[in-house]
Amino acid sequence: MNGAKSGRGRRIVLWRHGQTAWNLERRFQGSTDIELTEEGVGQARRAARLLASLKPAAIIASDLRRAAATARELTAVTGLGVTHDAGLRETYAGTWQGLTHEEIIGRYGDQYAAWKRGEPVRRGGGELETEVADRAAPVVLRHAGTLPDDGTLVVVSHGGTIRTTIGRLLGLESYHWEGLGGLSNCCWSVLGEGARGWRLLEHNAGTLPEPVLGDDD
Repeated sequence: MNGAKSGRGRRIVLWRHGQTAWNLERRFQGSTDIELTEEGVGQARRAARLLASLKPAAIIASDLRRAAATARELTAVTGLGVTHDAGLRETYAGTWQGLTHEEIIGRYGDQYAAWKRGEPVRRGGGELETEVADRAAPVVLRHAGTLPDDGTLVVVSHGGTIRTTIGRLLGLESYHWEGLGGLSNCCWSVLGEGARGWRLLEHNAGTLPEPVLGDDD
């Protein structure tokens, strides 16, 4: 299902972007193109030094500015280029975008509750989580397929997109994707090849535990 060939030892690092002002405000970003805060740039710079030690073979990123700016910090210390792909954008959430957490619950409480129960919900009239996985997972697998043996791919994306992509690559039913906790800003998860496909090796790594501020909390 996941397209992995056993025995090649490839790794996929899925890295969430740094902090934005909307993260701090608990305002739903979705596909809205929000920039990093100064702290977000610093987070990316610190994380990039750690990720560079993995000697990545390739970097791909969402084309939204918060992900692109995060990826630039890793290119600066590795010398690698970055390939941007709109398929790695965060979930489009229609009328939810731009609203705070409290506003969403106040205006769309039933829809929010159904989403949290694991029902397929078009939040704000936007994308289903399975549709996000449908567009993002193939991008990741296509680039992972070009890695050399034991090579590492860094994917710079967004909390919700990373969670659904991990769920798809692990072969989990979509109902169980919620069991993968959200990622804090500039933290990452690592998938590695096993005998039966991709395995989750690390999740929400990179710092001491911090609150998850974003659409996926």
